[in-house]
Amino acid sequence: MSALTVPSANTAPTLSVEVGRTRFAYREFGAGTGTPVVFLHHFTAVMDDWDPRVIDGLASERRVITFDNRGVGGTNGRVPMTVEAMADDAIEFIRALGHQQVDLVGFSLGGFIAQVILTKEPGLVRRVVLAGTGAAGQDGVGQLNRRMFGDALRGLFTRTDPKPFLFFTRSSSGKAAARAYMGRLQEREVGRVRPTSLRGAATQLLAIRRWGAQEPMDLGAIGHPVLVANGEDDRMLATRASFDLAHRLPNASLAIYPDAGHGGVFQHHERFVPTVLAFLR
Repeated sequence: MSALTVPSANTAPTLSVEVGRTRFAYREFGAGTGTPVVFLHHFTAVMDDWDPRVIDGLASERRVITFDNRGVGGTNGRVPMTVEAMADDAIEFIRALGHQQVDLVGFSLGGFIAQVILTKEPGLVRRVVLAGTGAAGQDGVGQLNRRMFGDALRGLFTRTDPKPFLFFTRSSSGKAAARAYMGRLQEREVGRVRPTSLRGAATQLLAIRRWGAQEPMDLGAIGHPVLVANGEDDRMLATRASFDLAHRLPNASLAIYPDAGHGGVFQHHERFVPTVLAFLR
């Protein structure tokens, strides 16, 4: 196969696998050797919302799998009402593809899901990256803070996607990074999946609030190697949550990116991707 025909984030076909009554939509591409990397995405996100520079970058060395959880994007069914149920779906999806062990990259809500998978099925996971996320029951996790509420309203009133406000700082470099990121998300021209419905988003928000309100998890029992990453000024989930995760996980390292927010791993993809590849090696 020539370099021009190798599937990438913007050309990989959307496949499906059935688990019970749910037909999971997914894409798979990249190097065929080694432990595959499964991506778990953020609140309201579908497969098309992964930054192609990040997933293509990791696919240069690893097999990458992105998928839509139940009731989201190309996957049928109803959105689960708890993070635990979302994690159960992810576990069943991974098993359905025949994988005995995977690496995980969980961003925001996906980071919550990854933590549950680590506790429920520790043998299924080799290494994990937790980006822009926090622990269950931690102060501020799962709560709608004033800045996040204001940014979401700004997007609503201007009839634009709120991610440039929510994911990036308002400095000149942050605004430029937001424009570049939003442009990259539109690069895939065919085979896009439908966006998350308002009902689905509301159910995800309920699950997020429940995650934040539940009893704290025993993160000290997780012995897996973990890379925690975030921007230094996360408007959605305060960056201190990332410091807390790295402190409480016994085998964790921490990467914090300057002049960056919730989407710091996308803004600084040229630094984040080599860091993740080295960590996964």
